[in-house]
Amino acid sequence: MLSGDSLGISGGNPSKQHRVARRQRCRFGFTGSCYTVVAMAKVTVNTKHLLSITDLDPKEIKSLLQHARDLKTETNASKPLKGKTIALLFGKPSLRTRVSFEIATANLGGNCLYLSPQEVGIGGREAISDIAQVLSRYVDCIVYRCFQHQQIEEMAQYASVPVINALSEDEHPCQALADLTTMFERRENLRTTILAYIGDGNNVARSLALGAASMGMTFRIASPQGYELSTEVLKQAAQIAAANGGQIEFLRDPVSAVEDAHVVYTDVWSSMGQEEEASEREEAFKGYQVNPELMEQAAPDAIFMHDLPAHYGEEVPPGFLNHPQSVVFDQAENRLHSQQALLEALIG
Repeated sequence: MLSGDSLGISGGNPSKQHRVARRQRCRFGFTGSCYTVVAMAKVTVNTKHLLSITDLDPKEIKSLLQHARDLKTETNASKPLKGKTIALLFGKPSLRTRVSFEIATANLGGNCLYLSPQEVGIGGREAISDIAQVLSRYVDCIVYRCFQHQQIEEMAQYASVPVINALSEDEHPCQALADLTTMFERRENLRTTILAYIGDGNNVARSLALGAASMGMTFRIASPQGYELSTEVLKQAAQIAAANGGQIEFLRDPVSAVEDAHVVYTDVWSSMGQEEEASEREEAFKGYQVNPELMEQAAPDAIFMHDLPAHYGEEVPPGFLNHPQSVVFDQAENRLHSQQALLEALIG
């Protein structure tokens, strides 16, 4: 457990229904408070690629969270991606990541091109190094979803344009940005926020631990033996937390992890590519389901988060995404706003 100076963040919590109503009033010519079109200040980051959430420093993450929140109620009149094209290169299926990047690009005035693995033949029909150099001649950014993290590292090595990690076996930094944006909307000070993650120490957990550490949060993770975050990741997160006033805690007991937590987070027990391990994992994760009884151990105003898709009857009971404390669909929406902020910062 480590602590140090921390980073305070505040934000509001406009409901989706209210935002939709505001946008409709604008579309149909009503005056008054509505979805505003403004010239926004440019947000910049000191990195060419986003392969890991650690490619962003705490101040950069904070500025992206603030900008993502602003983009929920305001449209950037400058259309900073006008005349630019984003390539979506996905080796795994996607709903939220693909749709949110396509819409984010359109909102910023750019064009989006989706490339399926069958069309490209990554690492089979054509080498990653060649694909990276060819695409760099055509597009302004490559958003890449892959299996092995070394694949996206190789893509970034040979690409002359920015490369964004849309999910690898090691990390999911875009998800972490959306998750932090969702917490940012609801907590006046992230450094006083306790985030409890229940379940597999997977790519989502890794990015979330590192991102929470950068924000000076207390991050607790409860995992069964053999499915915890690696010692290397825990040490890295602890070092980042120490520099920013946060704490990293590893536990076995979900009840202890959730006690007084402000955010309770879970993910599937078997991720994409782990289907053959499903039975073994289901046995190992018994007792790690997030349900109403577990949520009662958290803070009274705690929120529940899940990055989706959910496997009902496993990490959550049926219908739990609509629990009164759930913000899962707001969280999913924030993929759009956080990635719009990210695209502006990298290539806008």
